[in-house]
Amino acid sequence: MPPLPPITQALILINVAMFCLDEALNGALTMYLALWPIQSGNFYPWQLVSYAVLHGSIGHIFFNMLGLWMFGSELERIWGAKRYMSFLLASVLTAAGSQLVMPYLGGGQNPTVGASGGIYGLLLAFAMMFPNRTIMPLFPPIPMKAKYFVMLFGGLELFQGVTGTASGVAHFAHLGGMLGGWLMLRYWRGLPPFSPNKGGNRRH
Repeated sequence: MPPLPPITQALILINVAMFCLDEALNGALTMYLALWPIQSGNFYPWQLVSYAVLHGSIGHIFFNMLGLWMFGSELERIWGAKRYMSFLLASVLTAAGSQLVMPYLGGGQNPTVGASGGIYGLLLAFAMMFPNRTIMPLFPPIPMKAKYFVMLFGGLELFQGVTGTASGVAHFAHLGGMLGGWLMLRYWRGLPPFSPNKGGNRRH
């Protein structure tokens, strides 16, 4: 595990604090900070970001914070705080946008919580920058290269999202987070669909 740089450390502390506060308030924060469908009557604009600091269970927050530590720490060290936060924000927002579309396609009306969209964006970036880095996931506990790891998890999310298996999981929000991360990297590198001058044409 890499050392914890300041932004990643702060994000983990914020998520843990919000989880403890929500538990103490018996889930009262969900009504105002979780991401509700627009047509539910409970949607507020700040939920596009605030949903990412709430979690539904100990297991939920544990695995998300583990992923933030594993993949976010090294990316923060390389990018610096400003780019790192911009990347995470892009992933969180596109994950939220993807999830808001789902009720119109036959999805449910339940609120969404969790940092998973941002984590999947970080996972994609890590695999693109260090494709041959060997990592050891907890499930399955099999060492694999980062590029295969992200393909495996991306494929599983797409399959489960399309087939409706593993209900209660925001699969398309995860894929939306990966899309936002991919677009952010393309923007920074000045690659289509962005102009070569927009992202400064800096390689990352």
